[in-house]
Amino acid sequence: MNKRLEILLVFASLLLSVPLIAMQFTDEVNWSLRDFSIMGVLLFGTGILIELILRKVRNLKFRFIIGGTVLLFAFLIWAELAVGIFGTPFAGS
Repeated sequence: MNKRLEILLVFASLLLSVPLIAMQFTDEVNWSLRDFSIMGVLLFGTGILIELILRKVRNLKFRFIIGGTVLLFAFLIWAELAVGIFGTPFAGS
């Protein structure tokens, strides 16, 4: 495994540990195993897609466009799951 992929996966793990740590100090954060699983797939999947883009796409302009699109979609999925900005059934309520 290369160093860049390791950094992406460690960063995703650190982001995923934030709610776990917050759950130890407050009752306002209440994640279930399902929540951690879904966000783990989203974070690790995004990291792996970014790594794939960096490996396969040689043109710097296309790297930014494709990578930005992947990050935008990951952000929109996260926002929908967190607060339901689009009102789909995936928002949970």
